[in-house]
Amino acid sequence: MTAFKARTLTQIDIAGRTLRNRLAVAPMTRVSATAAGDATAAMADYYERFAKGGFGLVISEGLYTDQAYSQGYLNQPGMANDQQAHAWHSVIQGINAHQGMVFAQLMHAGALSQGNRFRHETAAPSAVRPTGEQMRFYYGEGRYAEPKAMSDEDIADAIGGFASAAQRAMQVAGFDGIEIHGANGYLLDQFLTDYSNQRADRWGGSSERRVQLTLEVIKAVRASVGDVPLGVRISQGKVNDFGHKWAQGEQDAEVIFGSLHAAGVDFIHVTEHQAWQPAFADNGASLVKLARRYAPGSLLIANGGLEDPQHADTALDEGADIIALGKAALANPDYPQRLDSKQPMAAFDPAILGPIANIKDVELAR
Repeated sequence: MTAFKARTLTQIDIAGRTLRNRLAVAPMTRVSATAAGDATAAMADYYERFAKGGFGLVISEGLYTDQAYSQGYLNQPGMANDQQAHAWHSVIQGINAHQGMVFAQLMHAGALSQGNRFRHETAAPSAVRPTGEQMRFYYGEGRYAEPKAMSDEDIADAIGGFASAAQRAMQVAGFDGIEIHGANGYLLDQFLTDYSNQRADRWGGSSERRVQLTLEVIKAVRASVGDVPLGVRISQGKVNDFGHKWAQGEQDAEVIFGSLHAAGVDFIHVTEHQAWQPAFADNGASLVKLARRYAPGSLLIANGGLEDPQHADTALDEGADIIALGKAALANPDYPQRLDSKQPMAAFDPAILGPIANIKDVELAR
């Protein structure tokens, strides 16, 4: 614990911005916005607790990017218009007031959309029904719909949505940085995944082609926001396909992480169920270690089961620069302060996320 404390409670820079420590709050969907996608007072209180408790960085839950196909959940916050952007002012001010920084995670749900007030159909790289069932704790029920295959115009609109939302997040809302959600089975990950992307055009086929949409989004967002902290979240597993592995193993890791590094992102956020475990085979390298190997100059955020300091130390040893906590942060919004003062950590109570994973009064009362 002492070594973990010494390694995480030190400052670190991201693109010229200094974080007070190396502990971050991972993005977690809480479906607590208004029906119009505006952040609420409860959300401001919820997020402020993490900065007040000592976290150096807070990454927002996924914000939908346009008024077309991007929204994934009812009561999901958006960044698709100025009203939604302005609603984040009080949230951001609360975090910044306690010397915390906050990045906006921008997300397009694609085929995994289960609650979109703008469209009654879903859109994805190919007309492939997603595996699994919708998530009940995000107001879902039954199987996912079969999406329509996106046209070139749809793809261009999606790229433009990311760019516009990023500009809005920085210039209207006042976020400190941007994270592009390329993980967990959502649209960019659907293009990256072999079985959900069956296209034969420039967006499909080899791993080099399937990663192109993510690269185009990075390029468009960078052009829209300039020199601000900009990164991307990457995973193998998905909310609807938990155990998925990249088909070409380490070869895919080389293509994906190498491409992201070449694209000039400031950070790569690697998330796995157990981030310290081998990515593909027993005794093999973890995804964090592979990211460090193939993106040697990029700052790495690691997420996934790292509430145990021993496991977090392993991730740090393998190349992580920042540790992002999800459930541990929900249970301990003051995790950095507890770590610094050697207080015991509270255990995570799954009831917080049920029956609906919205923000509850019991959380805000802590």
